[in-house]
Amino acid sequence: MDEFEEKLKKYEYVDKEGNKENSFEIEEFVAFGEQEEFVRIPKERIGVVIGKKGETKKKIEDATKTKIEIDSNTGEVFITSTEKTDDPLAVWKARDIVLAIGRGFSPKRAFRLLNEGEVLEVVDLTDVIVGNEKNALPRVRGRIIGRKGRTREIIEEMSGTDISVYGKTVAIIGNPIQVQIAKTAIEKLVKGSPHGTVYKYLERRKKDLELEGGMYYGEF
Repeated sequence: MDEFEEKLKKYEYVDKEGNKENSFEIEEFVAFGEQEEFVRIPKERIGVVIGKKGETKKKIEDATKTKIEIDSNTGEVFITSTEKTDDPLAVWKARDIVLAIGRGFSPKRAFRLLNEGEVLEVVDLTDVIVGNEKNALPRVRGRIIGRKGRTREIIEEMSGTDISVYGKTVAIIGNPIQVQIAKTAIEKLVKGSPHGTVYKYLERRKKDLELEGGMYYGEF
């Protein structure tokens, strides 16, 4: 697999086996040399994607040299390459920025995805929660967010990621190593590990990353 294919693989979503439908969807269309991505976001987040006087939408389009069309009635967003598109990953990046905003990130934090090597991962909590307890989702969300948001902040600080807990999902932005560390910490909390145990795991992994030179924080 060459370098280009390796990069493309980072942006693939492994949900092709008929898994249950989520509140966000991704499809890809390729025709006549034009690349197009489709994503559906919650209606209440459409205004954030568009921004005041369309500023956020335009910023995404300008940064990726793509065209974005939004159906305000359905939450469907189409991202298409243009004649100016010169980055083979541009449509994927624009799609992930839109999806990140749709999953609760502020535009400023979502624009981190423009940096080289940054990826988005969306974890559906209903796929991770064990058992059918009625109040399981609110309880798990509370464990991840913590008192006044402190637990989420600690995971972000220790892993170098940005995290958004929105609805039934947790979205994570960072480089692949950072994302995997944050995802593991979140899964441990979901499965009932004490917060102290999770913090120790994060502390250990942070030290490993620092020794490997793998921790970095990029800003657009």
